[in-house]
Amino acid sequence: MYACPTAPGHLPTALSLAERGLPVLPLRKGKGPMGNCRACRKNACGGRPNMKTPGPCACPAPCHAWAAATTEPTVLTSPAWALAWRQAAAVAYHPGGAGVTVVDLDNANALAWARQNLPATRSVATTRGEHWIYLGTMTSPNAVRPGVDIKSLMSYARWLGPGTGTMAPLPDVVRALAVKEATAARPVASAPTVSAPARCGQCPHRSPAYLERGIAMAEQRIEEASDGIHRTVYRMFLAVLSAHGRCGCLTEAHIGRLFTAAQAKGESLRHCEDAWTNALTQLGM
Repeated sequence: MYACPTAPGHLPTALSLAERGLPVLPLRKGKGPMGNCRACRKNACGGRPNMKTPGPCACPAPCHAWAAATTEPTVLTSPAWALAWRQAAAVAYHPGGAGVTVVDLDNANALAWARQNLPATRSVATTRGEHWIYLGTMTSPNAVRPGVDIKSLMSYARWLGPGTGTMAPLPDVVRALAVKEATAARPVASAPTVSAPARCGQCPHRSPAYLERGIAMAEQRIEEASDGIHRTVYRMFLAVLSAHGRCGCLTEAHIGRLFTAAQAKGESLRHCEDAWTNALTQLGM
């Protein structure tokens, strides 16, 4: 195994996981990923459009949240990552990059539901519940059920140990949860109420540039927040929903970009979910 005798903090664990094929990244306090470096702030580097791929940014630092995850020992031990490892509170991995899906069961009720409805698989104890790990990848919606999140593609999970049990193939019942969540959460699924401008009779939100400016501005405001991140995230979610939530233009990719920006500032998935739900409630949606 590749070893670094002077490896600080969590680096030895990260190297061991990387050797086993798990793309890893450091987490700071609050279980969030490290923020972008100065050169990558506001996606000045070109970024990763919609965070769908690990390129084109070639930043040597652990930037861009989950997309920074790597199995390369030379990257993990590089000077650019050294400060991040010294500051890290934990190690995370990219489940989708490892070919697996994590069903995060966040409380006793969620765990009881899983035992009745999901096939047994490898499980890892968490502070409030368990991670159930399946072989296969999918999208990563949050709150598919009360206390249940899915972490796979475009997401990360905290490393809490190898767990116990044999990993089962990703079942259709878990994939179906994502379909149900998309149908329930996406504004286009409900009957939209569009206020069309009198001068043209078309919804201005249908303009890709108009919507893109709104999402980009929200991302920028979140990235630039120096304090009060909970408040800032809520306000940006509220602003985006109030402008675009009823016309049916928002997609899962847009929502994913907002969640990614919030998580890069240290927000947990649960905080993002709560802020989104509160904004929907505030707007009566």
